[in-house]
Amino acid sequence: MVEQASRHKAPTEKFITRFARVYTPAVVVIALILAVLPPLLLNASFSEWTYRALVFLVISCPCALMLSIPLGFFSGIGAASKRGILVKGGNHLESLQRIDTLVLDKTGTLTKGNFEVVAIQAHTMTKQELLQVAARVERQSNHPIATSIVRAVDGLPSKDGGIHLSEIAGKGVSGEYDGRLLRAGNAEWLKELGFTPDKETEIGTYVHITQDQDYLGWIRIADQLKTTTMEAIIQLKKRGIRRIVMLTGDRKQTAEAIGKQLDLDHVIANLLPHQKVEALEELMKTAKGKTAFVGDGINDAPVLTRADVGIAMGGIGSDVAIEAADVVLMTDEPKQLADAMDVARTTRKIVYQNIYFALGIKAIFLLLGAFGIATMWEAVFADVGVTMLAVLNAMRLLKIRA
Repeated sequence: MVEQASRHKAPTEKFITRFARVYTPAVVVIALILAVLPPLLLNASFSEWTYRALVFLVISCPCALMLSIPLGFFSGIGAASKRGILVKGGNHLESLQRIDTLVLDKTGTLTKGNFEVVAIQAHTMTKQELLQVAARVERQSNHPIATSIVRAVDGLPSKDGGIHLSEIAGKGVSGEYDGRLLRAGNAEWLKELGFTPDKETEIGTYVHITQDQDYLGWIRIADQLKTTTMEAIIQLKKRGIRRIVMLTGDRKQTAEAIGKQLDLDHVIANLLPHQKVEALEELMKTAKGKTAFVGDGINDAPVLTRADVGIAMGGIGSDVAIEAADVVLMTDEPKQLADAMDVARTTRKIVYQNIYFALGIKAIFLLLGAFGIATMWEAVFADVGVTMLAVLNAMRLLKIRA
């Protein structure tokens, strides 16, 4: 994938390609004029001015730019991969250093995504029986909340009687078991269905359980922040990100508590997948640079695709999210975002060094060649020598320590 990433050219690479299309024929025409006009107009030696024209052509060859610029971005992608960051193209690497607004999902991105059952409220049965009812309907789902409920159950039969699961994105799951309709989901969904779920008073994720038309109770599940999340937010703000926002489908009370703990600029909660896209688009309208989104789940795939830079968690992230993303953090650590921005900025610095160096040296030697001061030896240095120096400068990126 790193090799394929070179096909996605950055704007700087595209500019150099367009520049060469104009630059190359222009210098050929200038060389022809240099070889023909002075002998005709000044009665000078054709051999001398032909030699000067050839020196001019050798000096003007754009090899330094055409080789070192793509190599700079490719080396940057390689340096990022050494740090466990997969960048899918030079264009995405260049966009990373221009991020103004960073939008983050909560579960699996800022938090560990390892949910645990911390409280149960059962109305018409024991707590263990409520857990079993919830696990029967949740066991076919691969959502982290569902797997945490299944893990908490003791003695659940290995087979569930062929229950047919129906999963409603951002709301919950339902299915029939022994002729009874079971549901497990958030309070808003059950209210839509006509139930009156208990009030949620504590911080955490609530899963409300129903059986046919009976409300059975709720299960509260907690998640913890990743150990590097706080450090990551601090480092990202130091790198000039103006606005850090969290978008989540979790309840507002839980989301705001985490947002306050991390000192985020804005928190938007209770979002369905399509509402995340809408919220991102509103944020993009007010962004002063690029907008990046970081997520890991199937529900995040549309937002990852819509963002200027989509960043996915590679370890726990779903295949769909990883495929949709432009950048993948293979260790699932938010602090890798700061590392990715550092690599992107170093890459940009070296690429621009090569551009200014190559154009500056060539401009000087072109003048010297046109006036007959530079010989073919100087021309070879201005072409091959400058190219080698620019390539070696670009390869410094590979020495960035992981």
